Amino acid sequence: FSTLNEPPKNTMVREADPSLNEKQFVLQSLKEGLRVDGRRPYDFRSLQLSFHSDFGHVQVQLGRTRVSAKVTAEVVRPRPDKPTEGLLLFNTEISPMASPAFEVGRPSEEEVLISRTIEKALRRSRAVDTEGLCIVAGEKVWSIRVDLHFFDHEGNLVDCACIAAITALLHFRRPDVTVIGEEVTIHSLDQRNPVPLSVHHIPICVSFSFFDGGELLVVDPSILEEQIREGDMTIAMNIHKEICALSKAGGIPLEMDQIIRCSKIATTKTTEITEMIQKALADDKAKRQSK
Repeated sequence: FSTLNEPPKNTMVREADPSLNEKQFVLQSLKEGLRVDGRRPYDFRSLQLSFHSDFGHVQVQLGRTRVSAKVTAEVVRPRPDKPTEGLLLFNTEISPMASPAFEVGRPSEEEVLISRTIEKALRRSRAVDTEGLCIVAGEKVWSIRVDLHFFDHEGNLVDCACIAAITALLHFRRPDVTVIGEEVTIHSLDQRNPVPLSVHHIPICVSFSFFDGGELLVVDPSILEEQIREGDMTIAMNIHKEICALSKAGGIPLEMDQIIRCSKIATTKTTEITEMIQKALADDKAKRQSK
């Protein structure tokens, strides 16, 4: 795992498909255990997390791929079938600023796939305690919304988006609430310290791209590798080695031993990325307390 490898300075988002020579060069490099940007097959690009002044507003940069996540909360009525559970919603927006391949108002297939993967990894795995978001059963609950904005697309948007979303949820603080009888009082940040969300576990997405009939694989694919890959798979896993979601949308079939191999790689990457997130959160907390 490497966070020190910097991407080449002349890397740009591509509008045209890679040439045959580029494909052959990438494949030949992979057969020799190298990648075009200088990484080894199992290396992640450099990961940087930065926090805005507002709680729950985070920007994550993975190499040159850049995603911002912002968490907001409002009080709403719960769903009739789940009167004691709050809501956790995700909204993704990939603008042409990230890549000319995306259009305003027309979600691409990639955007839909990213949204579904984040939904499975974070909401369906019950990473956030939604019952803890209940204020008055059947009447008032917190609705937590995570808005993901994609600024730069240099490959592997889903992993970057997942890191941004879970980090923003961990960083977010909602207003404190007092309930007396049927009267609900939402305290401002001046009156009471805001309350963190109850997060059960931290799912991390680790994406793989496959080449040469599935014999070759890379972690954290660049945009060039994504354009010429024969298949891909994303594993969402937490530090307890639990697989929260597994997404494989088409491409070449994989043998079971290859999937097991990927899960072992994902275990290592998940541990290291989780530690980086926790350190970044601790550093931000210390910085805020020192002010």
